Amino acid sequence: MENLFVFFDKISLMVGIRSVYLHLLFKALFAILFSYIAWLILLRILAVFEKKTQKNDKIKIDTEIFRVIRRALFYGVILATGTYLIRLFNTGLLEKIFHSLMIILLATPTKEGVLIVLDYLEKNIKDKTKTKVDDIIFDLLSKFSGAIIYATAVILALDVLGMNVMPFIAGAGVAGIAIGFAAKDTLSNLIAGVLLIIDRPFEIGDRIEVWSAPAGSATWGDVIDIGLRATKIKTTDNIIIIIPNNEIMTRDIVNYTSISTKIRVRINVGVAYDADIEKAKELIKDVAGQAAWISKEPPPKVVVRNFGESSVDLQLRVWIDNARKRMDTISYITDKIKAAFDKNGIEIPYPKRDITLIRRSIAHPEKPKQTSVDKTS
Repeated sequence: MENLFVFFDKISLMVGIRSVYLHLLFKALFAILFSYIAWLILLRILAVFEKKTQKNDKIKIDTEIFRVIRRALFYGVILATGTYLIRLFNTGLLEKIFHSLMIILLATPTKEGVLIVLDYLEKNIKDKTKTKVDDIIFDLLSKFSGAIIYATAVILALDVLGMNVMPFIAGAGVAGIAIGFAAKDTLSNLIAGVLLIIDRPFEIGDRIEVWSAPAGSATWGDVIDIGLRATKIKTTDNIIIIIPNNEIMTRDIVNYTSISTKIRVRINVGVAYDADIEKAKELIKDVAGQAAWISKEPPPKVVVRNFGESSVDLQLRVWIDNARKRMDTISYITDKIKAAFDKNGIEIPYPKRDITLIRRSIAHPEKPKQTSVDKTS
């Protein structure tokens, strides 16, 4: 900046301007003209560079990046020109105010640049990872980066003005504590949301058990969104259930597709005590083998669980390749087993009660006989 002063002083002396006010006016006009020419040159250089990068596929740069660079350069030219003009008239307070405003203005291209970098990292990292948690992390960074940048810019601007920012920071801390007590449930959900992202008990697309489903509706569904405050789950009845993250962290999470989509399904079947158990087992296995989605390895297995009051309790254990067909498997197997048992004469018992009616005849008791007594006087 001092070199600019010396440079303009030499030019004004060469032109022959001696008056102080004319001298200052000449410097101001020349500075503005010089800045305008410099801005046009920078625009031209940037346009040429942008055109070359668009033609080259290896170093192709997004036009959004050039837009941010143009804005940053424009603010830079204004900063340099404004600082020179203010110092030319020797107004220290005005210079501080001007620098504070420029810091706040420069926060916008800074935020846009950070968002572009985050978007670039997300596109490159997302393709290299199998999980979808990276999308959530980058989404959180995108949402909070702007607030952090603007808050930092305001603090720096106040510091440039010569104000002591420590009371503001301390006041913000006290206000944060007060807000924390007032909105403890919301903050609890936010912290739980961050923990869900870190622990990753489930991811978007996983099928989990839903304990808060409406009565009589499906009790499991797919995770469609993991937010800061709540998680959205779409049940198999196409119902969206929004569960606060804090409630999720305090409950057992049953994830059917976390490790693999292959799960084992257990189906209980009862047969009468006088039925042929081995034949019943074979029939159940034959029914299980007819379903195309039931895995052949390991093969279906039937075991005797216990002896009930009126039935021998069997259990079919099969592996299915798609956990989302669990209820379809139970419905299919149950329906086919009933038909197979009826065809082969195997009884599926149900509680029975034998009632015996006893008829008793009630004899009328004999009336007591009356006797007469003769009385003599």
